[in-house]
Amino acid sequence: MAALNFSPPDDREELARAEVYGLLAQLFYAPPADDLYAQLQVAATEAPAPGAFLEASWTELVAASRRLSAAAVRDEYAALFMGVGKPEVFLYGSYFIAGALNEKPLVALRHDLRSLGLERPEAVLETEDHVSALCEVMRYLIAGDDLGVSNLANQQKFFNAHLRGWPDKLWDALQAHPRADFYRAVTVFARDFLAVEAQGLDMLDA
Repeated sequence: MAALNFSPPDDREELARAEVYGLLAQLFYAPPADDLYAQLQVAATEAPAPGAFLEASWTELVAASRRLSAAAVRDEYAALFMGVGKPEVFLYGSYFIAGALNEKPLVALRHDLRSLGLERPEAVLETEDHVSALCEVMRYLIAGDDLGVSNLANQQKFFNAHLRGWPDKLWDALQAHPRADFYRAVTVFARDFLAVEAQGLDMLDA
């Protein structure tokens, strides 16, 4: 995963959007692999335009990666998301929307994924409403080769249906958790990024 680039508004901006979704998908699916973590530690933090909205939270994320060891982040991920029985923090949309796993929001999501020609691989144990899976779908809708599927209209529709609103509850839970350190920084960046995404996709209706 390439480090985030703050680019002027052209094709590079779309690539940067896809890369951020891909980065968030990786960070929430598992603790960062050593090569990804090394990239985060040396990532640039200055945007071309001073005061760019994502610059501060991206800088916090890079700073956290430089301050903490990869082993510490692995331990933090396990403590937050991999508890025996009930984890400390759930990463599934149904839990925050309906109050329980495998509820109606997951059924609706699966219907929408089928309409896009997407389905969960059999080897994947996590359900499709895992925040990582949702970010990966957005990455595909931005960077995929099939323009009949990967286009702004589908990005807007999918984001509004499955990534608008409920992630704020996840971000709140993580920011309030005493064990969150690296993932508090990830959460601040994710919150800011999805806010930018919401604003940009809303402009399609203007």
